[in-house]
Amino acid sequence: MLIFLIILIGRPVVFLTYTYLTDSDIYQEDMPGYSQDASNLNKTKVDTTIQLCTAGDTAVQQIVDLIRQSAASHKNISIAGAKHSMGGHTISANGIVLNMKQFNYMRLDTLSNMLLVGSGALWNQVIPYLDSYGKSVKIMQSNNSFSVGGSISVNCHGWQPNSAPIASSVKSFRLIKADGEIVTCSRTENEELFSLVLGGYGLFGVILDVRLEVTDNKIYRGKQYVIKSADYIREYDRLATDPNIGLVYGRINVNSEHFMEEAILATYLTTGDPVVRLKPENTFTAFRRTLFRASANSDYGKNLRWRIEKQAVKLMNDKKFSRNRLFNEGVETFQTTDTGYTDILHEYFIPKVRIPEFIEALRKELPEHKVDLLNITLRNVMKDEDSYMSYANGEVFGFVMLFNQKRDSAAEQKMKYLTQRLINIALTLKGSYYLPYRLHASQEQLHRAYPKAREFFNLKRKYDPEMLFSNQFYKTYGQ
Repeated sequence: MLIFLIILIGRPVVFLTYTYLTDSDIYQEDMPGYSQDASNLNKTKVDTTIQLCTAGDTAVQQIVDLIRQSAASHKNISIAGAKHSMGGHTISANGIVLNMKQFNYMRLDTLSNMLLVGSGALWNQVIPYLDSYGKSVKIMQSNNSFSVGGSISVNCHGWQPNSAPIASSVKSFRLIKADGEIVTCSRTENEELFSLVLGGYGLFGVILDVRLEVTDNKIYRGKQYVIKSADYIREYDRLATDPNIGLVYGRINVNSEHFMEEAILATYLTTGDPVVRLKPENTFTAFRRTLFRASANSDYGKNLRWRIEKQAVKLMNDKKFSRNRLFNEGVETFQTTDTGYTDILHEYFIPKVRIPEFIEALRKELPEHKVDLLNITLRNVMKDEDSYMSYANGEVFGFVMLFNQKRDSAAEQKMKYLTQRLINIALTLKGSYYLPYRLHASQEQLHRAYPKAREFFNLKRKYDPEMLFSNQFYKTYGQ
């Protein structure tokens, strides 16, 4: 009996220890003369990468001069921040990459709860800044590694319940157009450009800075539930619609035992407790990373992870966190550093009433493709009233899927086939898919998911007739 217990306990310890010891903390940098994105599949030769010298008027003039020089030399400009898109949205072959990360100043108006922020600022810079004022980002992704400008350009959504995408929190922004003119865009000024740039993937100009609505930082009490995935919407309506809930997400199991039959619904309720200042991340980050990476290419790892995550539900319940602490986590907690593999994201937006059908379709479809699925999370998104290329024409739930994929052409073709199959399922259910990831959708699928795409690209040519701003997304679908 003792030997059995030792083996039972010992295997997970040995397995996780091996994962920890063999995991690298080295992240790949772009090679000189090349640009890459988060897919690690888009290494592309570029003319040059421009790093801004500062974040003030000198940098603005530097951008204006670059636009004029690029137009004269017929060089495309692509715009980059954290470069976490996956379809070459920040890359144009033999073009100029304008990296905005140095354009990162911040000024908070505490009376109007409005933050003026340079487009190159990362959320991991914004969150501590707002924290010092007792404030927090109103709408953002679940990680802090992305730039403000990039988040606006993909019109991200968050895990703030019953919220539209980030466009809804944008009051205005300044934009340098293809002719070098600097304009302010809002719902009442240059309205068409405002709509086009929000989710416009850098095709209409350079976003200089953004006026964003912010909210109060608060203390939340965690409450999680293990539920049947088939009952997700019923349980969501029962457990996650309290007006005091400030954050909520779901996660569906991806382990082979009862594949996609269970889910964890995580909610965070306001407590009214005094807010504490943001502190460095806790020591559980290394364990969480190890547990997550141990699930890559391993059925045992996936089963172990799900068992531990279900047990952790009891530990998480009634634990308290500040809003900013929950936001302030980077993608490096989870992303692979294995040079032979890459992590690829998908996201599908499904109308609320069709969620059970989509879950069942995924449960049947995914095993047929023998792909390494690491994660599925769910978040609700309300109707987008602002972006021209809206993915939420009513309340939808975003299914974010993370796959671990080999970096070779065979794996890429396999993933393309799967993506098109999943897009078709989403379209059949009156849903859509998210554009910042691999460019695997067909032209027909793009136009079915985004009926205004043709006019979107026509308006791109209206505002940028020389096609100065370009990237692989535009060259694939817009030309």
